[in-house]
Amino acid sequence: MSGITKAALFTIAVPLLTAPALAADQPPGALALKRVLLSTGGVGYFEHEARVSGDAALTLEVRRDQVDDVLKSIVVYDDRGGIGTVDLPGQEPLETAFRELPFTPQDLASPTALLNAMKGAEVQTSGSRAVSGRLLSVTEEYTQLPNGGGTVTRNRVSLMTAEGLRQLVLEETDSLRFADPRVQAQLDSALAAVAGAAGKERRRLTIRTTAPQADAGAERTVRVAYVVAAPLWKATYRLTLPESAPGSAKGTEGGTGDLQGWAVLENLSGDDWKGVELSVASGNPVTFRQALYSAYFVNRPEVPVEVLGRVLPPPDEGAVAADVMAKAQDSAVRSRAAAESGAPTAMAAPPPPSPAPAMSAPFAGAMPQRAAETTPAESAEATAQVLFRYPQPVTLANGGTMMMPITARAIPAERLSLYQPNTQPRHPLAALRLSNGDSGETGLPPGVLTLYERLGGAAAYVGDARLATLPAGESRILSFAVDQAVTVDRSEQPSRTLSRATLADGVLQLTVTDRQTTTYRIAGAAGEDRTVIVEHPRRSGWELVQPSGGAAPDLTADAYRLPVAVPAGQTVTLSVALERPRIERFGISEMSPEQVRAYASSTELPPAAREALAKVATLRAAVADKERRVGELEREQAEIGKEQERLRQNLATLPRDSDLFKRTIAKMGEQETRLDGLSRELATARKEADTARNTLRDQVRGMTF
Repeated sequence: MSGITKAALFTIAVPLLTAPALAADQPPGALALKRVLLSTGGVGYFEHEARVSGDAALTLEVRRDQVDDVLKSIVVYDDRGGIGTVDLPGQEPLETAFRELPFTPQDLASPTALLNAMKGAEVQTSGSRAVSGRLLSVTEEYTQLPNGGGTVTRNRVSLMTAEGLRQLVLEETDSLRFADPRVQAQLDSALAAVAGAAGKERRRLTIRTTAPQADAGAERTVRVAYVVAAPLWKATYRLTLPESAPGSAKGTEGGTGDLQGWAVLENLSGDDWKGVELSVASGNPVTFRQALYSAYFVNRPEVPVEVLGRVLPPPDEGAVAADVMAKAQDSAVRSRAAAESGAPTAMAAPPPPSPAPAMSAPFAGAMPQRAAETTPAESAEATAQVLFRYPQPVTLANGGTMMMPITARAIPAERLSLYQPNTQPRHPLAALRLSNGDSGETGLPPGVLTLYERLGGAAAYVGDARLATLPAGESRILSFAVDQAVTVDRSEQPSRTLSRATLADGVLQLTVTDRQTTTYRIAGAAGEDRTVIVEHPRRSGWELVQPSGGAAPDLTADAYRLPVAVPAGQTVTLSVALERPRIERFGISEMSPEQVRAYASSTELPPAAREALAKVATLRAAVADKERRVGELEREQAEIGKEQERLRQNLATLPRDSDLFKRTIAKMGEQETRLDGLSRELATARKEADTARNTLRDQVRGMTF
């Protein structure tokens, strides 16, 4: 592979992908497809070209499903002329053609249907009976053939003539035509529309261009281009690695590989490509569709017609003359009221109408033509994409598939092993690091890559890989197989460290550092050294603290890439630690004595903090004892109350002169005495508990560290 140059690769591929000769020259004024550019955005750019002189009307046919995209993107380039209009038939041209006709497309299915639809029209017949009159009807009649030969259908035409009603058999008439030339012209127009609708899946656009006045007869070039949906072209690669030296370390040599890149594409445009300039573009452009070929109407509110109610004025019975001054005052009042309401008075002239907005003049000038400069190189960086242009004209029949070479060059390739725990937990993946930085080449689009390696002078298949987009100046790691010769064992150990503690206003605040340590034990291959890239998962809010020093690791979207050199036959250990600080807050008064004692005995805290917490623990224990004593007394009081309730229920059933009644009364007296004592003890215990809590609170509020 290293001996095959880029030029040689293209020379070999040309006979397979291009036509032996270009198509015949197009007639003058005809648009011919000259350039095709397919994008990974799922669209294609198609450019047609024609040589014209003077004003010209160019026609272009496109599929009906492409019309929306064509209307959205069509652009006309003219060397010296101007651009007029672009027009095409409506979305439903057949329905539009019949909209003003006295018959429908279904009426053209048979002569009988047409004549019935044209009742009242004047017709003239020729043949054995020449008749002229207006159509009344056409009816079917069935005639029995002799000797049981079946029936035959005839159509009887009824006409109203100057002599009266006459009939004739349509099948016995040599010809029948409409006497009115206007009706005959409508019929001819309808038949032409039906014939044109036979290709209803295509629409013909007419592009009108105007010649410059100074040089109206000169010949010039007009280009018409548009963007429509097209199949996604696919990139595939082949990478051949040189034979590695015996005993060399995979990942330590800086070799190169011979890379071939191909574009797999299809012509589903509906037309054959004949000697077109073919390019493919790799990028992620914004593309969308809009239904520009459909007619839209704005919904307008319907306002009811104002119908005035019928008015019946009463008869005039005369009037008395009014004072002249009163009339003048009344007239002034009415004038002011009309002015305030905005209505013109009887004496005021209507305001002059506002001038109508000026209409923009029709576009008569040509769109500025900015012809794209073609680059002699096979690939070039464009805005947000990479272009690959095939250097020779290409011919491809509609529906055909082809492969087009897009790159052929040597590329730096470093052998290594990539350990991804989620992909293969026990073994790393054999991989390559491809660099696209030192060669100065353009970026490479994403695609699948087939890997070969030379062994003993012959190439052998190694595996497949997926290549993500590789811009110029960057590198990618491609995994193509499982490296069974290397084994990885992984273990995790979480830990927690108290790094800082503060106490203020009775709140204990602890700064705790969580640590997650992962240990990788990598057993190397028996016969050769390895460079293993360990992908350790990244965690949001966590920071990598080990390994420390040295170069910073590479970062992916969700992992750290940590390189490890593994000598042949040896086991290497890599420890990776992530840390996350967090804050914990506790109210000392609400903590249990055990919790306070646990923090007081922690060696992570300074002596002053442990001493303060020990005092808090003693005070908290005293509060707990007092609260426990209060609880014991309250429980005893509640139990005596339940027992007295039981004894009262028994007394209700016992005779008053019985011994059991007397013993129950005596027992209740003893319990009452005990309840009196419990009340005094409980009051004292509650007071002591409150005192202990206040002491704890005062002590805690005064503590700071």
